[in-house]
Formats: sequence, C-alpha cells, structure tokens
Amino acid sequence: MVNPLSVRVTATVAAALLAAAGCSSPTASSGGTSGAGTLVVATAGEPDTLNPVLNYGVDGASLIFDGLVTRDARNELVPALARELPTVSADGKTVTARLREGVLFHDGSPLTAQDVVFTYQAVLDPKVDSTLRSDLDMLTSVTAPDPATSVFTLRYAYAPFLQRLALGIVPAKAFAGQDVNTAGFNRKPVGTGPYRVTSWTPGDRLVLAANERYWGGKPANSSVVVAFVADDNVRAQRMRAGEFDAAELAPKLAAGFDGQGGYRVQRVPTADYRGVMLPMGNLVTGDLAIRRALNAAVDRQAMVTGVLGGAGEPAFGPVPPTSPYAEPSITGRPAADPAAATATLDAAGWKAGPDGIRAKDGRPAAFTLMYPATDSLRKELALAVTSDAKKVGIKVTPEGLTWDAITPRMKNDALVMGYGTPYDPDFVSYKLFGSAFAGQGFFNPGSYRSTVTDAALQDGRDHADPATRTVAYATFQKQLAADVPWVFLTYLQHTYVVKDAVAGVTPRVEPHEHDVANSLWWNIHTWTKKP
Repeated sequence: MVNPLSVRVTATVAAALLAAAGCSSPTASSGGTSGAGTLVVATAGEPDTLNPVLNYGVDGASLIFDGLVTRDARNELVPALARELPTVSADGKTVTARLREGVLFHDGSPLTAQDVVFTYQAVLDPKVDSTLRSDLDMLTSVTAPDPATSVFTLRYAYAPFLQRLALGIVPAKAFAGQDVNTAGFNRKPVGTGPYRVTSWTPGDRLVLAANERYWGGKPANSSVVVAFVADDNVRAQRMRAGEFDAAELAPKLAAGFDGQGGYRVQRVPTADYRGVMLPMGNLVTGDLAIRRALNAAVDRQAMVTGVLGGAGEPAFGPVPPTSPYAEPSITGRPAADPAAATATLDAAGWKAGPDGIRAKDGRPAAFTLMYPATDSLRKELALAVTSDAKKVGIKVTPEGLTWDAITPRMKNDALVMGYGTPYDPDFVSYKLFGSAFAGQGFFNPGSYRSTVTDAALQDGRDHADPATRTVAYATFQKQLAADVPWVFLTYLQHTYVVKDAVAGVTPRVEPHEHDVANSLWWNIHTWTKKP
C-alpha cells in the first residue's frame, strides 16, 4: 500500500520544487529530450520505499524500474527486460525468461540474469520484510543457467505467474554486504527504467531525470517531479494555481475543472473499489445480522451519483464486473432495500428503542466508522453510510483520523477502505480475505475467517485450468456476499486534471494503487508539453 503518512505539501514549496526539477536535468547528451521541459504531477500517496522488493510498483509502471514484462495501454502483457514473453513448460511448472541485450542500469552497469535471481530470491528470503512473499508462495527457486537466461521453478502450475514478472528488477551488486530492509538503495535506487532518481524529499517531492540510455528509447521530456500533496483540497487549489501539469483529484473536485479553459478532466476506468471493512472482533459489526442489514440498507447508486458525481458504479464484491471471473449473481444485485434490512434486524432480535436506535441484550446497534481525514471522497462515503444506516436503526459515528490513529484501531472499529485490481482475481483478494492473514495490518484487518473462502481462494491459486478457476472464484464471491466482512460501496473512475498543453496522455484501466506507479502517468516518458 501507499504510505498513509504522506504529509501535506504547502504552496510555498512550489517555486523551490520547480527550481529543483530544472537543476536536476541529466548531464548526458540531450538527444531526443532536447528542448523538452520538466513535467510536474501531483498525487495524494507517497511510497514508503523505492525498492520493488519491498513493495514499490510491484505491478509495473514504476517509472524507475522495469520488470521482465510490462503492460500496454490495454493492460495486456508485453516483453520488457525479457526480449519476448517468457515461455511456460507443458506442466506449467517451469518458466524461462531470456533477457533483452544491452540493457544498462542507471549507473551504467549491465543487466544480467543474476540480477533477476537476486530480486526474486530477496522477496523469498524470510529475513527480508517483503509483503510480496505470499504472492510468490508457488515459487521454489530462480536460477541463471547463463547471463541472459532466468529460470523460475514452481511448486504448482500457477496461471497468472507471468503477471508476477512485472516486478522491477534491482541490481544485485547494490546490496552486497547490506541488509535489504535498511539499505540506502531503498531511498536512492538504481533501476533500468525511463527515469533515474535525483532526489526524494519525504512529504514533499520526488525528482526524476530522464534516463538518456533507456532501452525503450530516450524519454520525450528531460525530467519529472512527483509532488506529494495528501490533502485533496490543497491539491486542487494548487492545480488551479497552475503549479502542476497533471494532478489526481477526487471526482467532485475534478468536476470543477470541466469546461475551464486550459484544462481537461480525464476520467479513467478502474477496478478500484471503496467499501466499509467491518471487524469481526467488534460485538456489533461482528453480528452477521448487522452486517447483512447494513449491506441491504446502503444506497450505492445514490453514492455514485452524489458522492462520485457519476464517476463510478455500484460495487457488490472485490471482483470487478469487467473481469471474466466476475460472478453474475453478485455483480447484478438489486438496489438498496431498507425494508429487507429492517426485517433482518427484527428477526435477529435487534429492537428499535425510543430514539430509533436498535439494541439487543442491552447493547445498542452503534459503531464508529473511521476514514482518513484528508481524503474527501472517503469522508463523503462515510457520511452517506451513516445516513443510510440511521434509516434502519443503526447508529454510525464517522470519525476522520490520521493513519497513525487509524491503524491500531482496525481490529475493533470499522474503516472506509479501498483496494482492487484489474489483473488476476488472485491478486489482492488472497491476502485481503484469507484467514492466514487475519489481523496482519492492512491485510484482512477485520480478522475475517471462513474455511469456504479459504478453500476457494486456494483452489483459484492452485489451478491453471480456467474453468476450475471460474468455479473457485464464483464460490469465493458467493461466500463473501453471504458473510459480508465488507460492505462494498462503489467502483471508482480515477479522475485527473491535465493541462491542455500536455500531449501523449494514454489512460488505461487502473488498480487501486495509483501514486507514483500505475497512475495516469504510467507512460509519462512519452508525454510532451507545449512551452
């Protein structure tokens, strides 16, 4: 996940930010970047690290690194550091990647298969604090039979394994004698990507210079500055003031730029959902009747229309309707049904009191709903849930907090959360709803446990046959809908504002995580800007 502790960037920093970008242009021959300037983009989220092994840009598009494969504008896999898509053996257990020739890291050293081996072995190393290890539990070994070939050996055939090869490759020599967890590389990395890092000021900005020797061709611009601005409203104000060439904004704030000269609004389709995580350890949200009633009471379409300004669609589960694995009985569920919610609560013994709030065994149907205070969209969703819940006798108290305050309370208090991926359904859901990850930070923070869900997720992971996987993920979605560990609310369109002077923007379906990596600027090395 992106770092929840991103600090607001004040407007007074802008001039220094642009000056820093100008001073950090590459000193090598300008070539294709002659005359192109600096592009400044703004996002809410800031990474904890710039090391792919420690979860930076694991799905690619990180600007600094390349994987063996990458995704094109349609999110289809194409070769990157591999000269062609890796080959898979007949039994699905051996994957062979042959490297592109002549690729150099930013420091001028050549890429070899040993760097690939080191990258993946570091993820598998239990001494390394990598959250990716469970994503690769099918991987037994990585070897380099020669400097241009990497061979992955799997415990079992894992259908989406090639997608896992989008992970950025790091240079093995950069970690010689160092602890991967604390290496200086994590803040001053060396990759093969279209940009190299010149500076990172936490809570402020990341300054990138064009990699003039990039194997994919020289970037069309000389440098990129990524500004970290946690507060939605501040980010919108600074965009309006002309400080950014492009900025991620909440839907309502982005809509304020519609029709304004000099700007255009990009509404990008996603698999990114928002929902209410309901902890099982809370005596109210842990009650199945409360969860089912809340699920029936919320008016998702009203949220899409009012909160998102139409930039999204109702959500009923973690597998997006665009996925071939989406279960129709889940994605096509009916609209809000307060009467059904009321009947569910009545049947379970939650009786309405004089104030309209229900109670059972002396316990009121009341709980706190946390949201990050700087996120205006999640705040509005929390308020909408509060209003809908009140109509059926459930008292929800919304509370905007810092992530520092939210994190230790997730096992007991509900939270407006976001996740989602347009890639394989194994991604995200395996850790978010699997019992083995219960209570592990942002993985399954509500400690949801279901043997049916666990078995279905494992079946989806263990089998390569599409028909078998379809059955597994249908079972998973149906069980989740029955248990309601989350009340899914909406799928978003990610909304960005871009200056009209910027050309080359190519939107593609995005996952939840879209900060430095996987944002609208996934191909910013091809963007140009008129003076």
